[in-house]
Amino acid sequence: MNSANVSDEIHGKEKDPGTVEMTANGSSGSYQDAGVDTEREEEGLKLLVSRIKKTWPGGTGFGSVKLDIGFFANVIDLGGIGLAISADGVGTKVLIAQMMDKYDTVGIDCVAMNVNDIICVGARPVSMVDYIAIQDPKPRLLDEMAIGLCEGAKMANISISGGEIAQLQDIINGQKEGYGFDLAGMAVGTVALDKIIIGENIKDGDVIIGLESSGIHSNGATLARRAFFQQNNFTCQSEFSELDCPLGEELLKPTHIYVKEIMEMLDLGLDIKALAHITSDGFLNLTRVVSAVAYHIEELPPIPPIFELIKKHGRITDEEMFRVYNMGIGFCILVSPKDADRVISIARSHGRRAHRIGYATPDELRRVYVREKGLVGQGKKFEKAKS
Repeated sequence: MNSANVSDEIHGKEKDPGTVEMTANGSSGSYQDAGVDTEREEEGLKLLVSRIKKTWPGGTGFGSVKLDIGFFANVIDLGGIGLAISADGVGTKVLIAQMMDKYDTVGIDCVAMNVNDIICVGARPVSMVDYIAIQDPKPRLLDEMAIGLCEGAKMANISISGGEIAQLQDIINGQKEGYGFDLAGMAVGTVALDKIIIGENIKDGDVIIGLESSGIHSNGATLARRAFFQQNNFTCQSEFSELDCPLGEELLKPTHIYVKEIMEMLDLGLDIKALAHITSDGFLNLTRVVSAVAYHIEELPPIPPIFELIKKHGRITDEEMFRVYNMGIGFCILVSPKDADRVISIARSHGRRAHRIGYATPDELRRVYVREKGLVGQGKKFEKAKS
């Protein structure tokens, strides 16, 4: 994998793919200006990865690392069994939970951000452990987090087999005094070593199926908070005619978990070429595969109102929105045309709205086109397509 596809599992999701866009009034509508700087992050990450890979055993066999850094999860050979492994956190969505004084859904996000990555390599999630860094171990706070973790585990058909609580009063602060915390986890799954999915056989005309998201998921909360609460004087109780609930509830909606529908598709042997969890970097996550192809996003479902509100009140460009947010599609499936309708049918049988949103073509530059918005993406950013 090239450096542009270095994995985000190592360091979480709150990252900005690039440059600052300046608005007419001189304020910035970018993730970077909101405090998420990835130019330095990428530089540091290259150094981190170069050292980490020196820990990998050489050759094949027990303990060997099967994939390069850059996929959604990695796979370790455990004597002929593939152990998929990934780690991730909830990001600054925990600050919205503190603003709402509501902690019973962020556990779902923690599970989702891990298992949705695990399934991208074709693995069946099995179990996960959580890590809670906390300002003050308040029983109500921990109990509510546990409610969400257990609900997420049920949705994903996994166990939560352990974890760690670290009291870090000198490090962790919060929006609500005494309620500061961070929540992360690590999940494992299993996959046959000859069934690992890395997108190596994507062909011209293969179909992109998009599964709808439940909102911003666990990405871009920093930019959303800046747009609503710093650039404007909205509160979590603010109501918008476009939304079916107050703003805070909308931003706190938990991330969809896509495990059951994807497992059914794999169990049925459908001709699935690649799987992509659409997190930070948006549809650019489609390029985290082996095949050198372009992705043509031709027909998106209506973009959910929350994204239009973030764009409007944060004065954010389409280029920035599409490289920070999922824009209504939380997971993508690359599939042979012959199985596209079956994929949609299975997703819908699990209550998940699914859409045929585009197709793949050969392309050594691995570009992503969003035709509706006139955007072309490559590496870590989107730009307006040249006419």
